[in-house]
Amino acid sequence: MEAKIGISKDRLAEVAHSLSKILADEFVLYTKTRKAHWNIEGPDFYNKHKFFEEQYNEIEEIIDEVAERIRKLGHFAPASLKQFLELTHLSEDDREQNDSQGYIKMLLADHESIIIHIRENINNYASPLKDLGTSDYITGLMETHETMAWMLRAHLS
Repeated sequence: MEAKIGISKDRLAEVAHSLSKILADEFVLYTKTRKAHWNIEGPDFYNKHKFFEEQYNEIEEIIDEVAERIRKLGHFAPASLKQFLELTHLSEDDREQNDSQGYIKMLLADHESIIIHIRENINNYASPLKDLGTSDYITGLMETHETMAWMLRAHLS
């Protein structure tokens, strides 16, 4: 059923497609964070194992919120690995070593990439797409990623 919320059908489709890219980025980041949680090795194993668990739990909530935002706009959220890999701008980087420093640097780079991508789109949602709700939502999402990136960065100091 079409969402009649004061935004044209074409603009809603554009916003939903853009959010689908964010959803794909979040899913890839979630998977990489899970991988770090599962495969971390070293003297700081326990602390980093728990830290990565906290991070992937937060990303899991983000995934659900982004998908639900897409649904609120009257569109279906992508939900296959194939779709996510086609839509994401992140890579599936593989690691040879499973140390915390390597995982943290990799995940930090992805969070920062997502922050930049979101920051570049905030004003586009507000104008010309006329979707202040999504603009506001992704501003908060950007701030969440800034906090998560800060937590990762703090481990590198």
